[in-house]
Amino acid sequence: MNPAIIICISLFACIFGIFFLFFQTRNKERLALIEHDKDASIFKFRKDRSSPVWAVILLNLSLVLMGVGLGFLIGNLLETYTILSGDLAYVGSLFFTPGAFLLLGFYLTRKMKL
Repeated sequence: MNPAIIICISLFACIFGIFFLFFQTRNKERLALIEHDKDASIFKFRKDRSSPVWAVILLNLSLVLMGVGLGFLIGNLLETYTILSGDLAYVGSLFFTPGAFLLLGFYLTRKMKL
C-alpha cells in the first residue's frame, strides 16, 4: 500500500478521534450537570468582558514575533563576537527569546481585565 495513503488515513483518523472525544466528554459533562440540578452557566459565552480574546492572542503573537526577531539578532551577535558556532548561537537564542517574551505576555495578560 502507498505510504501517502496510510499517512492521510491515519491523519484523518487522529483528527476525527480528537473531535469525537472532545464532543463526547463535553456532552457527558453537560448531562451530568443537568442530572444533578446544577447551573450550566459556565458553558455560556460572556459578553461583558472588557478585553476581547483576540486582543490577548494578538498580544502574544506580536510578542512571539518580536522574540524571534530579537533571537536572530542575538544569534548573529553571538556568532560574530564569541567562539560559539553559528548553529548553537542561533538555536539557543531562537528558543530562549520567544519563551521569555511569552512569559512577559503571560504577565501582561494577567494585568488585562478579562
